[in-house]
Amino acid sequence: MAQDGQRLDVVIPGVEASSYPITIGHGTLSGVWGEILQTWPKHNPFVVTDSELVKAGHLQTLVGAEKVPTFTIDPAGEVSKHIQTVVAIVERMEKECLGRDSIIVALGGGTVGDIAGFAAAIFKRGVPVIQIPTTTVAQADSSVGGKTGVDSSVSKNAFGAFWQPAAVYIDVATLTTLDDRQYRAGLIESVKHAAIMDAEYFGFFETNIDAILNKDMAVLEQIAATNCRIKADVVQQDPTEKNMRRILNYGHTIGHAVESASGFELLHGESVAIGMIAAGKLEKALGLADDDRLERITNLLVKLGMPIRIPADITKEKIIDLLRTDKKAVGKWPRFVLLESLGAALCRDGQWAHEVSQDMVERCLDELY
Repeated sequence: MAQDGQRLDVVIPGVEASSYPITIGHGTLSGVWGEILQTWPKHNPFVVTDSELVKAGHLQTLVGAEKVPTFTIDPAGEVSKHIQTVVAIVERMEKECLGRDSIIVALGGGTVGDIAGFAAAIFKRGVPVIQIPTTTVAQADSSVGGKTGVDSSVSKNAFGAFWQPAAVYIDVATLTTLDDRQYRAGLIESVKHAAIMDAEYFGFFETNIDAILNKDMAVLEQIAATNCRIKADVVQQDPTEKNMRRILNYGHTIGHAVESASGFELLHGESVAIGMIAAGKLEKALGLADDDRLERITNLLVKLGMPIRIPADITKEKIIDLLRTDKKAVGKWPRFVLLESLGAALCRDGQWAHEVSQDMVERCLDELY
């Protein structure tokens, strides 16, 4: 005789509330290693960095004369941000006989942090990661919030996981070793934060642009603290990007497509700058902007030396194809973060990312050539 089917409910305990410290200063890197060993005495550290950081002397400043298992990403940069690098890190950790009592220390820019964070999320089903960001983009954005991942052959950050750091240590003095192009491009994440959340912060950028470009340490500390405050506020409300956290993608949807289409010849910040201009043009086309916000954003980006037009060798068709594969696309087309005013992202019907027709996007892209 047939029996009725059975059902068993598995109760998953909720994740306990947790927090992590962000320490900001300048000239503090040499003291971080001792604090790591003191705070996590039962964990075996494994450092992930890149060849440029080794060359700049930051690895030696961090660990001193101590011999620490280390994986050096080479070549540095987006070209190595793929799944094979993550596999190589995990296998190196296995060869070092490291286990679930490991702690990964990510010393570097956004690429290092994303790769190391993803490796930490999947190694032995998850080990802690400490972020020590050394670039403007990492100190402003990618080291805080727990988004990790690597690129596929088709799009950016196709593989990834949310994996919050155990701690973040920011030494703004590490920015002095960045070349000028990397330094300026990384500031675009700070401009984005100001555009979506803090008009006063945007004004601070406009007023202090010379001090920023001259790498004034006090100003850079203030920038780092403001960025972390904005990012933490958003992440606390939406840790896994279900809705509000999408505002952090302002300028990134088209920006990521432009970056990929350039074969990563354009830096992330340079591409996001173009994406922010595109977003501003969408706002005008949708009747959302009757103020001077686009002009102010454009002027600031120009002062930072950013491109504001799409390179001629990147076709509109290529950008559209890449937009269809955006990881946040719904029905093979992404939604777009827009501004209500400078310093305030647009929220309608409880949603922070909005439908914009492909036709309107194409018309706005035409204006960027």
